[in-house]
Amino acid sequence: MTVNDWVEGAQWFFMLYFIGINTGYLMLNLLSLGSLKRYVEAHSLDDIPSRLSGFELPVSVLVPAYNEQVTIASSVRSILQLDYPEFEVIVINDGSRDGTMEALRREFGLEPFPEAYWQRLSVKPVRAIYRSKMHPTLRVIDKENGGKADALNAGINASRYPLFCSVDADSVLERVSMRRVVQPFLENPHTIASGGSIRIANGCTFDSGFLTSKGLPRNPLALFQVVEYMRAFLFGRLGWSPLNAVLIISGAFGVFRKEVVVKAGGYRTDTVGEDMELVVRLHRLHRTGNIPYRIVFVPDPVCWTEAPQKLLVLKNQRMRWQRGLIESLTLNIGLLFHRRGGTAGWLAFPFMVLFEWLGPLVEVAGYCFMITAFFTGLVSLEAFVTFMLVAFGLGLVLSINSLLLEEISFHIYQKPHQIVVLLLVVVLENFGYRQLNSVWRFWALLLWMFHFKLHWGEMPRSASWQTGPGGPHKGVGQ
Repeated sequence: MTVNDWVEGAQWFFMLYFIGINTGYLMLNLLSLGSLKRYVEAHSLDDIPSRLSGFELPVSVLVPAYNEQVTIASSVRSILQLDYPEFEVIVINDGSRDGTMEALRREFGLEPFPEAYWQRLSVKPVRAIYRSKMHPTLRVIDKENGGKADALNAGINASRYPLFCSVDADSVLERVSMRRVVQPFLENPHTIASGGSIRIANGCTFDSGFLTSKGLPRNPLALFQVVEYMRAFLFGRLGWSPLNAVLIISGAFGVFRKEVVVKAGGYRTDTVGEDMELVVRLHRLHRTGNIPYRIVFVPDPVCWTEAPQKLLVLKNQRMRWQRGLIESLTLNIGLLFHRRGGTAGWLAFPFMVLFEWLGPLVEVAGYCFMITAFFTGLVSLEAFVTFMLVAFGLGLVLSINSLLLEEISFHIYQKPHQIVVLLLVVVLENFGYRQLNSVWRFWALLLWMFHFKLHWGEMPRSASWQTGPGGPHKGVGQ
């Protein structure tokens, strides 16, 4: 074969790959549109169906916290004010080195609470357990540092109720979120996990754990993430839900049936993506064991979380996410094309392998090859322009569709100037931001291939969106 043959073959490979990945996402978009229409028709956005009222299962809300002194009090207050019949809140202080425990003591009046601790899952030693004098349903576990997965396992050990909900310590739940995310457990007894939408808190205002105004962040990086989260949740996960093929439930807001998770061995502590790994493992165990189950994504229960506003912090976060995805898939590779794998093993898993695991490698290689080949005269102007239209044009269509889905369904951002800003961001993120994310993910893939370790590390919190009790205190994170 000649050089021209190799170049032409490479052109077609990259062109077809970009067409394939965007076509796959467009199909998910269409599935999401139909699923969203049915969901909105079946569920009033203002009222919980009366047929389910009074039958909600009790929930243990687990809040793992490591060096979260700035946001922990506000997050816990938002949880304590949930509109839900019966729940308990368990904060797990995972050996924090800052003032997290002091913030909890100050805000909630903690006192030692001796109780029997059933260690069904192996965890790092627990130093003490406390209960709030002001809120009897609030307990705090103070333990040695073992990572987020270990902290969640400790919370599961201490939990009393059949369902548990994992919530990040930098997140704030809307009051009706828990009712909505628990509904799938009431509608189908085979439901073992359910997840809700995550939105960006930057630019919003919260007073004592209540959302008082919805706004957009001024920081450009956070603005890009608003659109990114919209796309990831509204069609990335909603599209897989009716197929029972949701492989990711965000660790920031997910509900699980406790006994199922305990039987599966709890969260793994040897991966940076413990939330996705647990979900993929539950699929694998139930599919291969021929056990009926449902894993569901619910679009309107909203959890607000702070997004990174610095490039280095965002880069580290995305590299961890990519590493977590790769580990989740490799640790559960037995699900791929298993004879009982169903849609999870035959559609979602290979989709994740081709377009999420290997995607950054092909995307970065495609951009580098086409740009280099064009400027060296190996690729014609027509071929180069066609490739760029496929790479950028279809990505732009996907981003615009995600914004349309948001406006058609939940209309979170209601002011006209906010929609104009989001439309501008939808266009701009396709010219640099998405490619930068691909480079970071590609680097994470290389580090995984050469067995370099990644850790969660820390993300600085500004908590500028918090006001009222539980907001930032001088001397604490200031």
